Amino acid sequence: MDVGETYRRSVEGWLAVAARVSDWTAPTPCSDWTVRELVNHVVGEDRWTRPLVEGQTIAEVGDSLSGDLLGEDLGGAVLAAAAEALGSVQERLEGGGIVHLSYGDEDLAEYVRQLTADHLVHGWDLAAASGQDRTLDADVVAEVAAWYADREALYRGAGIVAERPAGVTSSGPQDDLLLAFGREPDWSA
Repeated sequence: MDVGETYRRSVEGWLAVAARVSDWTAPTPCSDWTVRELVNHVVGEDRWTRPLVEGQTIAEVGDSLSGDLLGEDLGGAVLAAAAEALGSVQERLEGGGIVHLSYGDEDLAEYVRQLTADHLVHGWDLAAASGQDRTLDADVVAEVAAWYADREALYRGAGIVAERPAGVTSSGPQDDLLLAFGREPDWSA
């Protein structure tokens, strides 16, 4: 599966879960975030996508995408941000390019893989927090797992993901990926 298709499917999975959220104050597997804060994080990632893939720097964007990006129309904010991100990736990915991230310049396709992982794993977080089916797209799980295998230690060392939960057994590829991202596959609030 190509990078653009994997990304699209991860965003669609995220949107399907977000559309069924009813309790925006519930805790999530991301212990510092409620459902609303988790969704705001992903909406923030989506809002950053267009300026970054168009070549802007973090300094040029400034604080314009800080704080609460959801407002009163939570569902509308999620849909609008995802549509903008999907459109900008679709427009730019084939031509390639460089994205200016906080740690330096990065290949556009690598950035899109990072976004894919973010949507996939946070889609699971949101499903777990809102009592929904936690089954992820198996093809996207396989793609993200293959990409992430060489990056897990780097992400963990940078404090981007939590330690693998100790003593937790895996029942397949989805659990393996969740464990690699520091999640407990049987998490409950």
